[in-house]
Amino acid sequence: MPAWLIDCALVAVSVFDVWWNLEEPSTLEQAVAALTCGCLFFRRRFPITVTVLTLPGSLFLDVVAAPVIALFTLAERTRNRRLLAVLALLSALASSITWPPTDLDASDRTWTLVYFGYVLCMVLAPVLVGQLVQARRDLSHQLDEIEEAREHERALHAQAAVARERTQLAREMHDVVSHQVSLIAVQAGALQVSAKDSGTQDAARTIRSLSVDTLDELRHMVSLLRASGSSGTELTPQPTLADLRQLIAGSGIETTVTGDLPADIATPAQRALYRAVQEALTNVRKHAPGARATVDLWDRGDEFGVTVTNTAPTRPSLTLPSAHQGLVGLRERAELLDGTFVSGPLPDGGYRISFGIPARAD
Repeated sequence: MPAWLIDCALVAVSVFDVWWNLEEPSTLEQAVAALTCGCLFFRRRFPITVTVLTLPGSLFLDVVAAPVIALFTLAERTRNRRLLAVLALLSALASSITWPPTDLDASDRTWTLVYFGYVLCMVLAPVLVGQLVQARRDLSHQLDEIEEAREHERALHAQAAVARERTQLAREMHDVVSHQVSLIAVQAGALQVSAKDSGTQDAARTIRSLSVDTLDELRHMVSLLRASGSSGTELTPQPTLADLRQLIAGSGIETTVTGDLPADIATPAQRALYRAVQEALTNVRKHAPGARATVDLWDRGDEFGVTVTNTAPTRPSLTLPSAHQGLVGLRERAELLDGTFVSGPLPDGGYRISFGIPARAD
């Protein structure tokens, strides 16, 4: 129902209450009755003022509806309980004290006190109901806020999951696509140099140019995907150590494999070691053309891992775009597994990458 319609109904109830209890009212009583009933139109905006204005009606007139309505509105809206208690007490006093005052004997004073207790109980009813309505409204608002907070939390959780997926996808794109495309670019460059006829040279040049452009686009894509998030969820299918021989055979680099690893290594550790070898061989192709590589698989009991070492390059390196995220990604993988990652140049012009994983992290 509209608020104005409710206010009109309450004022009508108050007017009926005054009309029912007054017989041949004087001018003063009519003015007090009009003030008591009319001020109820403003009870929502000025609940304290309206409650105070109903006190004369309780004192001079035998009315009940207007003070009860004013007290209910005040109890529903105010949070100053001390003020609410004072006004409720004043309303009970105004309703129980006779006007005009006369000399009261002991019996009249006793009945006045009893009547005051009765009126006080009657006044407390709208006050308690109003406080109950206020508590219910506050609880409803709190529940709405809790639900909103939960929705926000769910949204943040979804965003975090997407961010982790983006980071994992970026890492996998760099490890897989960059490895393959850089191999295509290197092979195309070698074919361009060794080919005898111009047609083959032009085709090799085109393939190498497209590969370089693809790597450049990949670099931008990886940078975008790595913009947020940390550790990611797992993508399938994922390579393991069983695919390591195939990776080395297809790398186009003269590689020697030494050592061995335990057979019961967990899948995350196998994948991390595979990516370490893949990134190392990719860097050899990019930055050390003609170099030989050694992949050393080692197991020290409390730690196992792989060390990839390459010799110095024998010919100038090709200019290929790079996102500079490969070694960063390996370091992040090592941190996730509580492992170690060390990389750096060697005195003879070669380079070494060592990736270790504690046995407890397996």
